[in-house]
Amino acid sequence: MKAISREELKRKLDQGEDVKLVFALGAWQYHAMHIPGSLQIHTLDEALGLLEPDDEIVVYCSNEACRASIFAYSFLVNRGFKNVRRFGGGLQDWDSAGYPLEGEMAAAAQFAV
Repeated sequence: MKAISREELKRKLDQGEDVKLVFALGAWQYHAMHIPGSLQIHTLDEALGLLEPDDEIVVYCSNEACRASIFAYSFLVNRGFKNVRRFGGGLQDWDSAGYPLEGEMAAAAQFAV
């Protein structure tokens, strides 16, 4: 499994690189909190319709123990997507660095750090 570090992901987003950042959890989690610029894909079929096999894709979920991003990574790679990486630390790692989050719970989470 190919990984991406928090710092590399932050740099890519700050530089406006064309990265498809996919939040691998459900809609309510997405609305609660996500990394700015993230896509929330509702179904596997929707993923296949929104993403191209040559896109640079980063999948993530809540934290290192969360398996949703591992599932999303495997799903995409097994369907021929060539440039997929996993940001394993997810929201927890992103938030611990003080990086921005969006969503209904984002402000509360960042005050708790």
